[in-house]
Amino acid sequence: MIADEAQAHAWLSSLPEWDDLARERLERLANLLREENTRQNLVSGPSLLEVWRRHITDSAQLLTYVLRETEGPWLDLGTGAGFPGLVIAILRPETPVCMVESRARRIDWLERARSELGLEKAEVIGERLERVPDRKAGAISARAFAPLDKLLDLSARFSTTDTVWLLPKGARAQHELDALGGWNHMFHVEQSLTEPGAGIIVGTLSGRKARKS
Repeated sequence: MIADEAQAHAWLSSLPEWDDLARERLERLANLLREENTRQNLVSGPSLLEVWRRHITDSAQLLTYVLRETEGPWLDLGTGAGFPGLVIAILRPETPVCMVESRARRIDWLERARSELGLEKAEVIGERLERVPDRKAGAISARAFAPLDKLLDLSARFSTTDTVWLLPKGARAQHELDALGGWNHMFHVEQSLTEPGAGIIVGTLSGRKARKS
């Protein structure tokens, strides 16, 4: 378990994606986040005291479940403050990352952050998820966006049988997975590295189960 900022830095520096550019961009992201949080409530104030553990490493841990090369972009749903989308785009700058967010002030923040950090393959999709055109993703992430059943109803159209789903769900991860019905899937729960008792639903989706006649 990663318990503090020093451990978060040490873990990040062990990633194969870690280099000087990634470090510089993540430091810049942390500074931009602190500055923007004085104008709009992107994240809770106390969490900024542990921004490397609570937000950056919490996002970066998702990379350990996805190969560097995927068929299709990384689709981050309900990106909000930019987690995990901006962190993924920084650590894997060669991967197209599409961040879906419908709130105007969040969209403005994401566009400014993407531009200032030089994330050329990152895209901000400023639409409600229901209005986003179909596209097939290599990975789909959503951090506290919607309950699992609703999330799949809204976003299964972006998935192939090879798409890796990465859904941080906190303490309710196993409960939501146990309650899920109507889908053929290979989901399981992984323990979060940053929050005791928090889980991440990880796996692939095959589609809806056929209705019995």
